[in-house]
Amino acid sequence: MLKHARQGNILTVKLDGELDQDSATRVRQELDDLIADTRVKHLVLDMRDLTFMDSSGIGVVIGRYRTLAMRGGGVAVRGESPHVQRIMKLSGLYSILEEVR
Repeated sequence: MLKHARQGNILTVKLDGELDQDSATRVRQELDDLIADTRVKHLVLDMRDLTFMDSSGIGVVIGRYRTLAMRGGGVAVRGESPHVQRIMKLSGLYSILEEVR
């Protein structure tokens, strides 16, 4: 289960380990369950403990962005490792996401 906290319409979720083909389905489902509450408009993904992300992880992030954008919200990220930053830059994710420091 993902660690999470909600404050108003902002949901913060801590990701750890790897977000790859093996874990993407589980993480996607858990995130979808958490944002099923339509009061959630903004998702902050805390990536401080995320050690690896591949294209499956990119898909997870984009899907949640689309869901929240339809509600007038969005997705922000914080604490990305250099590897995860590189993947996100190459994929163009930073063009739709906010960085929170």
